[in-house]
Amino acid sequence: MKGVELQTYGMTLMLKDDEEIVEMRIYLLGRRLFMCMEAVDGFAPERDFPKLAEYPRYREWDEQMRGLQEPAPEARASEWWAPMEEVFDLSRQ
Repeated sequence: MKGVELQTYGMTLMLKDDEEIVEMRIYLLGRRLFMCMEAVDGFAPERDFPKLAEYPRYREWDEQMRGLQEPAPEARASEWWAPMEEVFDLSRQ
């Protein structure tokens, strides 16, 4: 979006081992999922992620996936997704 400052967040969590799951169309490495998100300036994950529950499609996805996920070992006790530090961006000068 032109003229709008964006913030970028990279976050990760772990999928629980579950041999009954035979098909999943999510990009992953081993059991680790990765999310890269761009948000408008002022977005605060701890404040704004809970607002997603207002969307029925998000609630449906969360209900289906929550039992298949567990926080990454690096997550703090209060975190589901563990924040990651950006270490390289080719487009930045």
